[in-house]
Parts: sequence; structure tokens; C-alpha cells
Amino acid sequence: MKPKGSVKYYPENDVLYVLIQAGEEAKSVEIEPGVTAELNKSGKLIGIEILDASKYLRKLVQQRLEPQLRQRMAS
Repeated sequence: MKPKGSVKYYPENDVLYVLIQAGEEAKSVEIEPGVTAELNKSGKLIGIEILDASKYLRKLVQQRLEPQLRQRMAS
């Protein structure tokens, strides 16, 4: 069985880190402002760091999930 990833939140900096799989970071790629993907030397995703996580997740919920919820409730 593969080890599960984990999620860590650092409230003092409002940073959320999602560990996909253990490994040494070889490269990081900014996906969008404040969201960075961390890759191992094979180019596989090992983690994602989200700065200003509270703001980012609130916006994500409002833009993507809330409309879906409204649509399902109207059905």
C-alpha cells in the first residue's frame, strides 16, 4: 500500500502545504500567483504550496463550488 499524502496548514503565515508523495524537491513551478508545484528529479509532482491559503480557498469555493451547489439545489 502506498503511503498517503498529508496536508499541513501554517496559520502564522497562512500557508497550506499538500504533500502528494515523499521525495526530494528538485524543481518548483509556479502554477499561478501564490500556488507552487514541487517536483522531484523525475518531474513527478510531490507537493503543492499555497500562499495566502485562506483567501485562495475562499475564492476557489466561491468561483467553482458555490455555482455547482446552487445548480444542484435548484434541481
